[in-house]
Order: sequence, then structure tokens, then C-alpha cells
Amino acid sequence: MANAEPEKSAAAVQTPDDLTLWYDKPATNWETQALPIGNGALGAMVFGGVSSEQIQFNEKTLWTGGPGSGGYNAGNWTSPRPNAIAEVQAQIDRDGRMSPSAVTAKLGQPKSGFGAYQTFGDLWLDVPDAPASPTGYRRELSLREAVARVGYTAGGVTYSREYFASHPGGVIVGRISASQAGKVSFTLRTSSPRSDKQVSVANGRLTVRGTLADNGMRFESQIQVVTQGGSRTDGTDRVTVTGADSAMFVLSAGTDYAGTHPAYRGPDPHAKVTAAVDAAAARTFDQLRAAHQNDYRKLFDRVRLDLGQRVPAIPTDRLRAAYTGGASADDRALEAMFFAYGRYLLISSSRDEALPANLQGVWNNSTSPPWSADYHVNINLQMNYWLAEQTNLAETTVAYDRYIKAMVAPGRKTAQEMFGSRGWVVHNETNPFGFTGVHDWATAFWFPEAAAWVTQQMYDHYRFNGDTAYLRDTAYPVMKGAAEFWLDNLHVDPRDGKLVVSPSYSPEQGDFSAGASMSQQIVFDVLTNSLEAARKLNVDSAFQAEVTAALSKLDRGIRVGSWGQLQEWKSDWDDRANTHRHVSHLFALHPGRQIVAGTPEAAAAKVSLTARGDGGTGWSKAWKVNFWARLLDGDHSHKMLSEQLKSSTLDNLWDTHPPFQIDGNFGATSGVAEMLLQSQHDTIHVLPALPSAWPTGSVTGLRARGDVTVDVSWRNGSGERITLRPGRTGAVKVRSALIAGRHRVQDETGATVGAVRDGETLTWNAQAGKTYTIVDDGATPCAPAPADRPVVAWDPTSGTAVADASGNGRNATVSSTAAYDASAPTGSGLVLGGSTYLTTGNTTLGFLREATFAAEVKVGGSGYRRLFDSQPSGNPGTDGVIVDITPANKLRFIGAGLNVTTDATVPTGRYLDLVVTMDRTGTVTVYVDGVRVGGGTATAAGITGCASRPLRFAADQGGGQRLTGAVDRMAILPRALTAAEIGTWRDLAF
Repeated sequence: MANAEPEKSAAAVQTPDDLTLWYDKPATNWETQALPIGNGALGAMVFGGVSSEQIQFNEKTLWTGGPGSGGYNAGNWTSPRPNAIAEVQAQIDRDGRMSPSAVTAKLGQPKSGFGAYQTFGDLWLDVPDAPASPTGYRRELSLREAVARVGYTAGGVTYSREYFASHPGGVIVGRISASQAGKVSFTLRTSSPRSDKQVSVANGRLTVRGTLADNGMRFESQIQVVTQGGSRTDGTDRVTVTGADSAMFVLSAGTDYAGTHPAYRGPDPHAKVTAAVDAAAARTFDQLRAAHQNDYRKLFDRVRLDLGQRVPAIPTDRLRAAYTGGASADDRALEAMFFAYGRYLLISSSRDEALPANLQGVWNNSTSPPWSADYHVNINLQMNYWLAEQTNLAETTVAYDRYIKAMVAPGRKTAQEMFGSRGWVVHNETNPFGFTGVHDWATAFWFPEAAAWVTQQMYDHYRFNGDTAYLRDTAYPVMKGAAEFWLDNLHVDPRDGKLVVSPSYSPEQGDFSAGASMSQQIVFDVLTNSLEAARKLNVDSAFQAEVTAALSKLDRGIRVGSWGQLQEWKSDWDDRANTHRHVSHLFALHPGRQIVAGTPEAAAAKVSLTARGDGGTGWSKAWKVNFWARLLDGDHSHKMLSEQLKSSTLDNLWDTHPPFQIDGNFGATSGVAEMLLQSQHDTIHVLPALPSAWPTGSVTGLRARGDVTVDVSWRNGSGERITLRPGRTGAVKVRSALIAGRHRVQDETGATVGAVRDGETLTWNAQAGKTYTIVDDGATPCAPAPADRPVVAWDPTSGTAVADASGNGRNATVSSTAAYDASAPTGSGLVLGGSTYLTTGNTTLGFLREATFAAEVKVGGSGYRRLFDSQPSGNPGTDGVIVDITPANKLRFIGAGLNVTTDATVPTGRYLDLVVTMDRTGTVTVYVDGVRVGGGTATAAGITGCASRPLRFAADQGGGQRLTGAVDRMAILPRALTAAEIGTWRDLAF
């Protein structure tokens, strides 16, 4: 395989893309600077060194611990503890609380054989005679393409590298190329922190194979080098390429792990790894990349977010360092990139055949990573998937579902042996080997509510897609088992006879008690969801009755405390000064659905959230982004996003706890989606928490529960257009402030849809496969005028041709012989002698929700005298616009649905600075020489400039009602200037 068909040599890539992370120097730190690529099972971190490229790589099943590791017990008690739980319950009933250390002494035990996620090693490309000071260096990660690149120039040659992790191919692929033939030389080798491996090389293929000393897990990676031109030489542990035009490597890796209890072992990985590398090496780089991008972009391209961002020409680390959390286009660029990055990372770390995304996704460079890079299920694994449904990445949850289903068998054993109960359970954290029991870290060992919580994602998957087969075959059996565990383990609280969780612990603080709020809210959630599912499937009537009875006696865990807060515990123990990172008692607000914005419970949640403050770790800030969005406070939600970006985000945009934890990335993306769309209460709430920092923008492809895909655009903080594409037939309920005003609902044919309105809510029966659009009835009769430039800007200086400085091409012609007045403000005012006016050819102004009309003009003559005119005479203001002077020298405005004579008197006989604004409420304001002189009121319908006709100044459409005097500069702007901006209109126009 030394030679393949010719490949295109690549130049140093410059990607002018708002979704590309890029840097002007190599990475020197794995955690903060290297760039991640992944395909779910495989992950790699690209450093971009010039003389020695480092690519650290992972395969997600390479774990120590579990079966084969000495003393592994899945966290189950190693000897019987009769009545241990009952004794703890009795002490809590008696004393009201119990210290974590005391409960741990009764119920915990040391971890044994838990294991840790492992690095597979590092791939190195050593470049001989590498330049010490290359020019044009760039290292980048394109989120649109899922391709990492490195490029630089030296000695007149441009060198390029491209890397991606292919899901369809099951490989990591790299290409090294140059702009001149024969310039590619390097040595490929690997390294590993372990000694339990062997390295061999044959025919350009480097194989690393071994058996983990800890648990006997077999592992293998293969790297095939394919060259175009030059030579390839095998060494004992490396492959050297000399004088090639280009070279490609393909890498695959695997283990003999299998996700089946109790052995967790399957076939030797050799055959699968070999087949993947053989198949990839037989294809060209371009073919592999095309297949990769076709697969990746089917997912990534479903959602696009436009916040009016502008990406400055600075590296991403400097963009993040300069971020202020304000409303600048640069700040919005980072926020939009951060949103997209979360989606990129989930696609890259969670695909169908792999384990789900762990605490670090799929990326890890250590043999003993923080928290073992495991699966914490007291929030972290759940947060990893909060974005999956709403940002249209449902396919990424297949790995999650498989993992949770595989946990049921060991979890059932734990439930039987520790609790003597039905159902299944898992505690605070777990691994790939069915660890569902306990350990002995006092504040983080006991959390049997976790099993109930992890089923919430599965039920939400059903709520988003409505697939009853999925509900019946996949989600419901798991949910039912988690619910049965609690039916058997709820405890009667002697204080009030309610059913409570005991012992109960609010992560990760305070004492153990009975009925901590989060515990109760989670149990309510799983019981409610399971009952809904059983009713939907029309199964298990006895189970339904049992759940209904339990719910009637269950303490719901929602109560308002002495200082107006939502209590964290059943007893009123909350401390106003507590700023702990966990805000667990707000589970019912998010990700739960028990608390509804605008209710007393929501007000109490706000009090608690305010008291906790805006600090915390990265994932904690991400959770607060979601909390504030659910409270419909977009500005505070945005503040938490900005706090996360400013102080809990690394240069490579990874979230940091610290250290790096990927859940904060995923939680932040979820929070942005929550600001733009919510549906947890079975109403599609559009722009529920839009922050003022994002006044104008659009998003396409978000998903709502009920199997509806939603697009929305907004301007100046208000929705303009909502498009819904239901996947199922049935009632659709939509809420938006847009609906409270003039609007219409139409299908893809333009036909009006009969919808019932109730305040801000519309309901109608939707048909699967159709497209429905809700539009501001006055906002979109045609395309809006571009917001980034004037509608027109004229400055006549000589002759009869007047150029349009706006860039819109609305050049004007003087109707007769042109004469100019040197006394005008610019020294070249066009004289309006009664036969002279300015006119364009036919043009469409576009829709103007607001506008400013401005001119340096000398008004003379009598009668009605036109200023700006794009409307046929006699029209009441519904087609185009007229700004003119009445016989009484009052300014008249005809547009936005009304003929309005303002109370503003326009001086005559001298040059004046005349500015007329119409804002989004229809308020017309007239300024002369920067001073407000009057105004009037049209409607909020905006100016409909949809017809194609001439735009004129100083005459009507028929050439009459001409203005005499003179005019210097004049312009129309697509927004209403504020009083403070009136004097700047010339700067904005010209």
C-alpha cells in the first residue's frame, strides 16, 4: 500500500468561517489548547507541532477495573448488612438528620476494582529539518466539517495536514501534503504510558497490541501509512516517509470489551480493527473525507444559529480572552460558536455503537484521569444529553439508551441484595462494568435516585418523537423497573404520614435526612412518567394502580421556606449565605417540569437561585443558564452563559470544573436552546427567554416535544416568523408574543390555517409532513430591507446622475437640467426650480418595520410639496410611503397604514436639517436641526415597500406636487434613530 492514486496537495487552509476555532501557534497543553476530533468510539487530540506533531488518541472501551480486576464487586456489599438501611431510617426519624460520615459507616464500603478510563497512547509525526520559524502558521478545527487542520509555509513551500475521525469508516484519518512535489517527509511512531503492550511494523502498518495488566482486557490499534510518491520504510517500531508528494494514515483501535453483564467481554479486537484499517486504506483521502462529512453534516447541519455575529480576524483564544459578555458582534460570535461546539462535541463523542459520552466525552490523556473519567449519574451523564433532543441530535442518544438498558441487570442485583426490593438501582457514579452499588466517599456515595433520573432522558426522547414502539420496547421497561424500586423503598414520614425517600441526601452538601427536595422531585418525576407511559401503552393496570396510590401519598418536595426560598430540605434549613455549586432542589424547574414560570413555586425558585449567586464550577453555571431560561429571564440566563465563557472556559473552548469536564459544554448548548424554545409543558413556547444581547437573529432546526421542528427569526427583540414542521398529525399549541399582535398562520401553499387564539397562544390541528408559518401580519408581506445599510443615500454634486451611496444600486436621475447652489451645506445643493426632481427607475424598497427619512433641504413654494415618494397618489398608506409638506407647512406622513398630518411645522426659505423617524409602534417624530418639533402616530404595521415603482424626491409618482427650493444630501435608513442619534444620520448614510 505504499502508493495510492494521486491526491490533491493542499495549501495552508484559511477558513473564513464563523464556526471555526483557530490559533496561530501549536498547542503545548492537552487540556487547554489541543483540539478534539472523534467519531463516538475513537477520539483524538491534535496539537499541531511543526517539528513533531502529537496526536493523542482514545478508544472509549479501554478501561481498567471490572471483571478480571482483583476484588471487583460492582459496589455491592461484600457481606450481609441486615436492617442497616432500616437503622439509618430509624435514627433519621428520631433525630431529623444524620451526618454523612455516620451514614457512610453504616452503608458504605471502599471501592474495589472500579477502574478508570485509559489513554490508548500518542501518535507522533517527527518532521526532519523542520523550519524553526515558519510563516503563516494556522491550527484550526472546522465545526461545520469536523476536520482539524494545520498549515504553515517555509522555504516557499506550503505544508498542510488534515485530520478527521470517520464514523462510517471507524477510523481516524490524517493527510500530510505540500504545495510542491517530493516535500513530504516524516517518521510516524507511537508512545504509551503503559508497558503492557507490544509494537510491530509490517508493510507500512504499525500495530500496538496488548493486555491490560489490571483486568486482562485485550486491546489493539493499527495505523496504516499510505504514500503518494517518495519512499516508505518500516522500522521496528515506526514508519518513515521520505520525499513523498503526500501521505495518509488511517488509525483504528478496539478492545474485547462487550457491554453484557456479568462478563463484559467479547471477541478479540484484532479482526474488527484489521477490517476497518484495510477498508479505509483502500480508499483515497478525498473519498474517506466525503463519506465522513456526508455522515457528520446530516446531523450538524440540521440546526443553524444566527445571532448577528461577526467573527473578527483574531485567533479563538484571543476572541475568548476579549469576551465581555456584552452585546457586541464579536461576543455574539463566540456565543454562537460555543453553542455549535456543544453539538459538535456530542456528535463526536456519542454515536450508536459506542459507550455514551463520559465525563470527558471520549477524550482522555491519562491512566488515572479526574474522577476516573467515569459516568457520574448525580447530574453529569444526564447533562451530557440535555441538548440531544432539542438541538436535533436524537441519534446520539442510542449509545445512552444501550448503556442504561445494560445497567438494569446489575442494578437489579443491587436492588435485591442491598434493599431487598423489586426494580433496579444505581447510585452516584458508575463505570462500563455495571457498578451500581456504593463506595465510601461520604458526600457522594449514596444516591439511589440516580436510576430514576437517568430514565428521564429516555421518556423525553419519546415525548420529542412520539415513537410508541420505542416507548414500549426500550424506554418503558427501564422506567418501570426504576419506578418499582421506589414503590418498594419509599418510607412513611412520621412527621406527616407522607411517603419520602430515606435516607435522603441533597448533592453534595449538608446532612442526610428524610425527604430532601431533590429526592422527592425525582421520584415524583419517574412515577409520573411511568404512569403516563403505561397509560399510553395501555398496559400493566395493577402497576398503574400502585403508582397512582403512591403519588397520592408522595411528598412532592416543593415547599416555600421562611425567607421565600424553595426549600432544599423538608425542614427549613436553607442558609441565605450558601453559594454551593449544586442547586439540586431546583430539579423540578429543570430538567424536571413540575414548576411552571409565573407561579409562586417559580418565584421561590428564583429566590433560591438568586441567593446561590452567579458563581460555581463550569457545569454549575451551565445548569444555571437553563434554570434562568426556564424562569423566562433571558438576560440572567445570558449572564450565566457569559460567566461560563469568561471564567469557566478554556482556550480550546472546553468547559472546566476545573479540571476539564465536558458536561458544561453540553449544558451551555442546552441552555441557549432553552432561551429560544421550550416545550416541557406541551406548549411550543417560542423565544421564551430571549436576552436583550441578541436583539436580532434566527435559528433553524430546533426540536419541540410532540415531534415538531421549529425555525424562528426575530428582529429588535420581537419574533417575526415562526415555521413549524410537524412529524405527526395532531393538535399543535404554540405560544409567542408575536401571536398577541397582528399575525397570520399559513401552510406551505400559502393557504390560511384556521387556528384558535387565546392570548399569546394558538392551537390548530396539524398534519404530518406539512409546513406551517406564523408571521407578523404586518411584518412580512415581502422581504425586509437589509438592516446593515441605508435604503438609499443620495448626495447630488454635479450633472444629472446621482449615485446611491447605500450599496443598493438605487441611483437617481435629475428630471431636467441640473443647477447647483454653492450656499448649500456641502457647497453643492441641487436647485429645485419647479421642473426638477430626483427619480430612480422601478425599485422595491422592501418591508420597513421602522425607518428614518432625512434631508438637508430648503423648502419653498406652496400647496402640497413632496419630499420622499414611493406611493401612488390616493393610497391611504398601505402601499409605499410619502413624506411631504402640506399647504400649512405641516409635515405629513403617509405610510404604515395611515395618512398622518403631524403637528410639526417645517420652516421655509432656508436650509434645514429635517429628520423624520417612524418606530416599531408607529410613532412618527419630526426633528428640525436636531430638535424635536412635533410628531404623530401611524400604526405598528410598518411600511410596505413591496411594489416595484420609482423612488422620488421632490415630486409625486405622476411628476406633480413638486417641491421648490433646494436639496443637498438625503437618505432613508432602515431603522428609527433615537433622539441622541439624529445628528449622526449623515455618518450612518455616507
